[in-house]
Amino acid sequence: MARGDWRRLDESDVRVRPGKSTRPRSKRRPSHAEAVPAMVTSVDRGRWRCAVESDPDRAVTAMRARELGRTPIVVGDRVHLVGDVSGKPDTLARIVRVEQRSSVLRRTADDTDPYERVVVANAEQLLIVTALADPPPRTGFIDRCLVACYTGGLDPVLCLTKADLADPGELLAEYADLAVPAVVTSRDGDIDELVDRLEGRVSAFVGHSGVGKSTLVNRLVPEADLATGEVSAVGKGRHTSVSAIALPLPGDEAGWVVDTPGVRSFGLAHVTADDIVGTFSGFAEAAEECPSGCGHLGPPADPDCALDAVEGGGARLASLRRLLASRAGLDA
Repeated sequence: MARGDWRRLDESDVRVRPGKSTRPRSKRRPSHAEAVPAMVTSVDRGRWRCAVESDPDRAVTAMRARELGRTPIVVGDRVHLVGDVSGKPDTLARIVRVEQRSSVLRRTADDTDPYERVVVANAEQLLIVTALADPPPRTGFIDRCLVACYTGGLDPVLCLTKADLADPGELLAEYADLAVPAVVTSRDGDIDELVDRLEGRVSAFVGHSGVGKSTLVNRLVPEADLATGEVSAVGKGRHTSVSAIALPLPGDEAGWVVDTPGVRSFGLAHVTADDIVGTFSGFAEAAEECPSGCGHLGPPADPDCALDAVEGGGARLASLRRLLASRAGLDA
């Protein structure tokens, strides 16, 4: 057809370039109605280990489907799998959906780090493992973990170890006003109370190196060392202590223990003072009357803080302000 000849084309005149479809692109995505529900138990170098919901003993290795883009997926996430979900060696499934999270345990490397890390998703409780001696307890770390629990939707539990070396009474008294439940263990004592608290729930463990966290996990899950070794093969030998891993508890009413790597610091750069106050009933309403920029620490830093006017605040307000001071990097 000569240039400028705008006669109507017949179907025979239409030419389609090889390999190019005339069908318009669609934003519709497959529904994957047959996808299998599962929980992520470990992550390593672009591969996710998942326990199938209907058969938790079946471990499936999966990759993230292209349509998910860069959607973050962490240990504890509930996902849906398609493809080869047999769990046989050298098979690979695809994660096509990630369910909305009910809770998140977040931290930053320090209080100036803008990059927020989600350590565990969907855990129901966080056990803050603290030694009563050797090393001595660090209340600043406990306070920061409590802030992470309150703002992330987890129930905190103090897990005090090495009670054979020191009396837990003084430390327990410091957190009595916050009504934080506690479990006390010793090196040779039974852990029945701890097992009862974990049964049927997804529980994350956090603590400094040397507090006995790994010892507890190994007592709770005798196959923990074996499971950790198997997971390392997913990432071709990457050391597994750098990431979280979910381990199934033995028993009929079993739950999950999520072992997190030992941490040196628990940054809270992503948490604001209002985030913390908002989790304390009775104080959240009063905070609305505070002046702009109030850190809710009280005099002399915040002399006009409205929290002081809350009737019956007392010891509970003092505990709240200790958490706020910890978030602000101040020595309470």
